[in-house]
Amino acid sequence: MKRNQSGFTLIEIAIVLVIIGLLLGGVLKGQELINSAKVKNLATDFRNIPVFIYGYQDKFKALPGDDANIATHLSGGVAPVPCTAPLANVCAIGNGIIDGAWNATTAAAESYVFWQHVRLAGLAAGSTTTGALDYLPVNAAGGNIGIQSGTNVVARAPIVDLAAPAAAIHGTYIICSPNILGKFARQLDIQLDDGNTATGSMMATPTVGYNIGNAAVSNTNVAWDDAAVYTVCMGV
Repeated sequence: MKRNQSGFTLIEIAIVLVIIGLLLGGVLKGQELINSAKVKNLATDFRNIPVFIYGYQDKFKALPGDDANIATHLSGGVAPVPCTAPLANVCAIGNGIIDGAWNATTAAAESYVFWQHVRLAGLAAGSTTTGALDYLPVNAAGGNIGIQSGTNVVARAPIVDLAAPAAAIHGTYIICSPNILGKFARQLDIQLDDGNTATGSMMATPTVGYNIGNAAVSNTNVAWDDAAVYTVCMGV
């Protein structure tokens, strides 16, 4: 007896390959859309903070975080402990500067209570209780977002360039956010600055080992890694 053997025809195989190609294309396009949305959210974080500042100034004629009359302007507002060391972790209230490092974690820094002030003023969403686990805002990549006043003192700058000698990032206010993938940091710089993460008003440095001052140089002397995480700072 003859046994009939069956299999796929060339047309059937071609159809299957086309379907697989469409599925793979859809997956890749979906991932691209997700990545684009994440970069858009990160860019929005950087763009919104100046809006908070100018909105607060327009309403109260003072800087959020540096408002000496916060108790009068907003019920429940906390003012930092006065100090004589600008850009340290304690502050001089009402000096027109958001004192404190962008990544400060105590209510003694104006850069920390900044978030309480803009939230109490109805300019931003989030907890108004300093010290709460969800007090500090978080970006789309899971890293905190912070702000401090700009400075030309390299040792107090959140990030510096690779020039010789190194220069602090320029800007009246500096906004920083860590744990951003290298590929997203590049796209952010293209959208918001000059496309070079080592120069301009937006710079990036590896988040691992990050600290304020000379060590926080934009980029490094090693190859850029799109899969590594970076701290991105922008001057406005």
